[in-house]
Amino acid sequence: MVKAVVAGAAGGIGQPLSLLLKLSPLVDELALYDVVNTPGVAADLSHISSVAKTTGYLPQRLFGVTTLDIVRAETFVAEISGKSNPQELVVPVIGGHSGETIVPLFSKVTPSVSIPDDKYDALVNRVQFGGDEVVKAKDGAGSATLSMAYAGFRFAEKVLKAIKGEKGLVEPSYVYLPGVPGGKEIAEKTGVDFFSVPIELGPNGAEKATDILGDLSDKEKKLLEAAVTGLKGNIKKGVDFAHNPPQK
Repeated sequence: MVKAVVAGAAGGIGQPLSLLLKLSPLVDELALYDVVNTPGVAADLSHISSVAKTTGYLPQRLFGVTTLDIVRAETFVAEISGKSNPQELVVPVIGGHSGETIVPLFSKVTPSVSIPDDKYDALVNRVQFGGDEVVKAKDGAGSATLSMAYAGFRFAEKVLKAIKGEKGLVEPSYVYLPGVPGGKEIAEKTGVDFFSVPIELGPNGAEKATDILGDLSDKEKKLLEAAVTGLKGNIKKGVDFAHNPPQK
């Protein structure tokens, strides 16, 4: 069986591409993903008399994997706090996945830890720009591929466990907030529709977005403000690119 997947299936290129794949006798199953309108596109295509079975997925099944930021935060916080096992820590990291858009919330670490004031800024910087550390150590011969592979596996494993019915699985992820239960309120608070927050995973994907923006420290509020500013620019570039892809 051949399964074809189209990410961005509701866009100007994604729709005709999905149509052509639906008509292809080489495709047995066609899975369509986008942040909006995917069920409608899938329903429309499903009326075409061809072999491929078409399904459309909602934003709840679209994740931006930011787990590498969490993995780094756990590791670096454990080093500073003297914890022997980083995996025993839960360090929320919200925002985006590049530079200053990454916001580690050390005030919400469980079990709680104390970060010395003279080490706070350096720790934040290391979480935000940890990839540069690896590139430098590899002397330009590569980037953070191994730790990213681990982070990807960790997230995928949680998704698979959730699909099989395991409860209580939470992992921060960059999602389309209006498309996830609980996300609309977070979008209104932050002023951005795409944002990484702790997500409760379930059989249908993102079951709930958790709002942890309350009771932030003053330093975290400043980090969040800078992150939102950066994300607004990043999101605009992405939306503009999706609506007006470069012509060859």
